[in-house]
Amino acid sequence: MRIPLASTRSFCLRLIVAPAALLLAVVPLEGHEFRAVPSALHVAAVRPQNDSAEIVGIVTRFHDALANGDSTAALALLAPDVVILESGDVERRDGYRSHHLPADIAFARAIPGSRTIVGVSIVGDAAWVSATSVTVGQFNGRAINSVGAELVVLTRTRRLEESASPATRPVPWQIRAIHWSSRRKTP
Repeated sequence: MRIPLASTRSFCLRLIVAPAALLLAVVPLEGHEFRAVPSALHVAAVRPQNDSAEIVGIVTRFHDALANGDSTAALALLAPDVVILESGDVERRDGYRSHHLPADIAFARAIPGSRTIVGVSIVGDAAWVSATSVTVGQFNGRAINSVGAELVVLTRTRRLEESASPATRPVPWQIRAIHWSSRRKTP
């Protein structure tokens, strides 16, 4: 069977471009630590740096709302169909509101942890933020010394006009999924 030259060139180009795309995964933000997050999809769309800043801002606002005990603000950032994966459970918005949200608020208020953004990835109207955390303190009479990992998936809620001022714009991204995992920190 004879393979057309155009198909061979296309295949060879993919072999060269795909590995190079793995190096283009993260847009660094001032004040945040980033490591490469491999994804060949990042070459599909050019993204402005302000999208990354807005996305990290939404995730930060969510954590701030938990730390401030503001369940209304935290829930306002979650999409109606959000999925929360935590402690081996899968919860939807209503289940999270009545089950884990009060405990997450109590924990965040009792022990301020430190979070480090590891990566921000954007593909079209979807984005995900990965972070690590260290939490040390006391909660409900027990010592906490843990490290954690977080993955937050967001989607763009709508295209925004560039002329709209930041103060009048609605939240441009909603949290669609959160996955938290943690383990005891070993010396």
